Amino acid sequence: MDNERIPQFLLFLREKSTTVLKINFMTHLSAVLIAQQQINSIVLGKPVAVKLALACLLAKGHLLIEDQPGVGKTLLATTLAHCLGLRTARVQFASDLMPSDITGTQIYRKDSEQFQFKAGPIFTQVLLADEINRAPSKTQSALLQAMEEHVVSVDGQAHALPAPFFVLATQNPLSQIGTFALPESQLDRFLMRLSMGIPSPASERALLAGQSPRAALAGLTPAANAANVIAAQTQAAQVHVSHALLDYVQALIAASRSHAGLAQGLSPRGALALMAASKAFAWLSGNDYATADDVQSVWQAVASHRMVAKNNASAVPACLEILKTT
Repeated sequence: MDNERIPQFLLFLREKSTTVLKINFMTHLSAVLIAQQQINSIVLGKPVAVKLALACLLAKGHLLIEDQPGVGKTLLATTLAHCLGLRTARVQFASDLMPSDITGTQIYRKDSEQFQFKAGPIFTQVLLADEINRAPSKTQSALLQAMEEHVVSVDGQAHALPAPFFVLATQNPLSQIGTFALPESQLDRFLMRLSMGIPSPASERALLAGQSPRAALAGLTPAANAANVIAAQTQAAQVHVSHALLDYVQALIAASRSHAGLAQGLSPRGALALMAASKAFAWLSGNDYATADDVQSVWQAVASHRMVAKNNASAVPACLEILKTT
């Protein structure tokens, strides 16, 4: 509609509404970006992994970090939770860990002669599931409903989890002793899978020369809070996606399903995950619209663990080839 045909008071209201939305956008973006800087000051030399982890949280997904012990997986989880002002709990997975050790259980109270639910460590905002593949599949699957529905069912009763709810799981390479492979249904519940990798020589030197990362973290005041994160999740979901970008995303998905080296490409759930992660990544870049660069930035983290390569090979080479040729 032409502005000359709109009453002046409506133009004023529209301009005021747009200004309020921009201020609201910048308020939460500023808090999250300062938190991102804080995380980078503790987790040295991993800015890409940090941004992807934040994008995963803002897309309301869950993160799986796969790497050898001692490269900063647990540090990333605890630092992210601290700098965003979120409650956190840690579960060390082991072969004797039971599902009720995670979700909680009913306890009989003799004084009231009733059963009372005792919440498990999953009732937090950031759950660090450390070395998740050291537990058998029955215990691993205890996270499934919680990760998908943000609800835990114990003895037929549903218990809602707090918001935001983010599972950050770490797993060791399957070649190590005492590990159990995550089933495909569990892998698919993770929006992203990352690898931290060995730090660069410069980052490792700064780590060796500086104070303990955990001591430095204790001295940081959180830059954000749960309200900032929830608002950021809402704003990230509203990031605009053009028809041209949808065409590009669909081309990537189609290429994954027809690739000669893959037995299984991206599912519709994987396609939705790619879109949500791209929008969150764009929001973290200060944009209210997503671009092909955002899709490309999250592609491997979102897609590689959802693809199944032929002959039990890694799907990563095919994943990168698809991105290069599409």
